[in-house]
Amino acid sequence: MSQFLPDPKRYSAIPYARCGRSGLKLPRISLGLWHNFGGIDQLENQRTLLRRAFDLGITHFDLANNYGPPPGSAEENFGRILKTDFAAHRDELIISTKAGYPMWDGPYGDWGSRKYLLASLDQSLKRMGLDYVDIFYSHRPDPETPLEETMGAVATAVKSGRALYAGISNYNAAQTRRAAAILKDLGVPLLIHQPIYNMFNRWVEAELLTVLAEVGAGCIPFSPLAQGLLTNRYLQGIPADSRASKPASFLKAERITPELVAKIQALNGVAHTRGTTLAQLAVLWLLRHAEITTVLIGASKVEQIDDIHSGLKQAPLAADELASIEKILAG
Repeated sequence: MSQFLPDPKRYSAIPYARCGRSGLKLPRISLGLWHNFGGIDQLENQRTLLRRAFDLGITHFDLANNYGPPPGSAEENFGRILKTDFAAHRDELIISTKAGYPMWDGPYGDWGSRKYLLASLDQSLKRMGLDYVDIFYSHRPDPETPLEETMGAVATAVKSGRALYAGISNYNAAQTRRAAAILKDLGVPLLIHQPIYNMFNRWVEAELLTVLAEVGAGCIPFSPLAQGLLTNRYLQGIPADSRASKPASFLKAERITPELVAKIQALNGVAHTRGTTLAQLAVLWLLRHAEITTVLIGASKVEQIDDIHSGLKQAPLAADELASIEKILAG
């Protein structure tokens, strides 16, 4: 393993945007460790991906307590690489984690209680070898726990120094407005929201983006490529080695209908006309919104990071291109 010497020009390689009304700036794309960083994945490939991202100015690495598999292994692997490769650069990184989905057996290892969130954060810090994370998220709203308790726990994480900023994920517009108000009363502003958002899942456009602008929070959409649908992987249907071909995948084969493939092919045509890849087009389409701070990408290969990163050099989508995309999506 060679010593990691980051590219000295990395901060001129990517634009940064202010997160809501905070003082924090994030790179326009961030790297998520949801897939490909678990105990079943090759550690050296993980190291290669993280090194390449940082060389390109991608300073934000996003995790959660349950990322793996097995749960917790993504944080453990990230902690190993952080110690060997990034220890001297900790203050140049924005590291986030979350709690809210099942992590351990019993009534205290899931959802949004104060007991679970703070215990989980302590475990995450230990796995990663950190004194604090930059952002701590409530990963999903808990229908059986008062929102005051959940946000109180997130605020405690910040006030105790275990996190610098507060985030939420998978909250609807009304829940987001309430969460932001509770956090504000506790003296801890809501920094950011992480919702699913892509061309095939546009629920945030109805209300959430407006609410985020109102409360001054940023937005970091996950699954921007719709689990790989918005890449060249599915232009001819389902490849044998794709996510959709695996029974345990979030992307189900039955979702990939001839009608959907036709839309993907048409979107690829728009991308080809402007000289971009479909993945680049999908990310530029998200960044058209002022409320979007950064787009959370995943990667199993360096080339995937390079592709989306190089797309940031492209001009924003023009009105006629946006109209073409809308027509395709509405068809």
